[in-house]
Amino acid sequence: MRRNRWAIALVAAVLIVAAGVVIWPRLRGAADDRPSAADTPGPGSVVTVRELPTAATASGKRRMQRASVTYRSGAADGSQTDVTGMVFVPAGPPPAGGWPVIGFAHPTTGIDEQCAPSQSPTLRGMIGFVGGLVDRGYAVAVTDYAGLGTPGPHRYFDHRTAGYNVIDSVRALRHVFTGVSSRWAAFGASQGGAAAWSADEQAAGYAPELDLVGAAAIAPAADMSGLVDKALAGTMTIDQTRSLATTLEALARIHPDLARDDYRRGAVAQYWDVLTACRGDVEDRRPEAEGAVRPGDLAPATPQAADRLRGYLRDWAVPQGPLSAPLFVAFGGRDASIDEQWTRDAIARACRIGGTVETQFQPGSDHHDIDVTAALAWLADRFADKPVSGGCPR
Repeated sequence: MRRNRWAIALVAAVLIVAAGVVIWPRLRGAADDRPSAADTPGPGSVVTVRELPTAATASGKRRMQRASVTYRSGAADGSQTDVTGMVFVPAGPPPAGGWPVIGFAHPTTGIDEQCAPSQSPTLRGMIGFVGGLVDRGYAVAVTDYAGLGTPGPHRYFDHRTAGYNVIDSVRALRHVFTGVSSRWAAFGASQGGAAAWSADEQAAGYAPELDLVGAAAIAPAADMSGLVDKALAGTMTIDQTRSLATTLEALARIHPDLARDDYRRGAVAQYWDVLTACRGDVEDRRPEAEGAVRPGDLAPATPQAADRLRGYLRDWAVPQGPLSAPLFVAFGGRDASIDEQWTRDAIARACRIGGTVETQFQPGSDHHDIDVTAALAWLADRFADKPVSGGCPR
């Protein structure tokens, strides 16, 4: 199910142990002089911060200091909002220049406020992966995305807004902890893969004080507008049906005039809340719901409804502009959520717009079992200032 399949792919087990006396990077300033929305209201400024007990990574190799944060972040429409997340730094003295940073963009967890990873003690199963990054010597910023952890609506598949949320989580981390470098990379999967991609596009102009060395997008939901034609043809997979239902629910919350019943019928209408929920007691009913879905249960009822949905998805897609730093894209040939050709087309457009894109196609991998080893090694090379060995596919 959605709440754990990516977590299983990223880590095999999660264990957090809080105890012991260690040397750790201190929080930046006392509680009364930390940045707040009142005195530094710009994107990345910290509204609230709550220090958590120091913890061991899942491997036990390191300890890490953690904090839960609320910070200001930008949105695609030019507004600002409060976003929640978690920030982590390795225990011990930082290296010369400070801890390098990974801005982690999580895969889909849902669209309701309670779906935020920071509201789960395991980051909805992803704390082991975050700890693995800490084991490698990275500070890590984990955004919840706007509308998760704070009042919604969550702008699901609005990659530009999610990209801003990733960038501003890095700014917030550097407000909270000392000894953190301005050099950073974005890493994300699925929804988060597209968020990391968008962060790469926005970074140079939006956060010039930070030094983005690269971004890794794993099975990115770059451009999901192809769902509309597949829905009309009745050829969506069940994973795509669930993604489209979630997208439509998010859009209906943003645009109250969008009628859900212009798109749903049959079992999809009957099980709508089950298909879009992130609560475990509801998600447990998902196999029953998915087994009842038939082709045509989720599709635009009119050409106007199709055009409206397609327009929203294209507006939210990546690429939208040139890259700020090299991009690594890993994707699979058996992905039942994102058609292989959609990813290839997005990569080709990014190359035409401008930037360096390296790709790794894994023909036997599905959406949830992409091997991220090469992506992490590639990011390490970017921090080491090694030249990019390849470029856009030919």
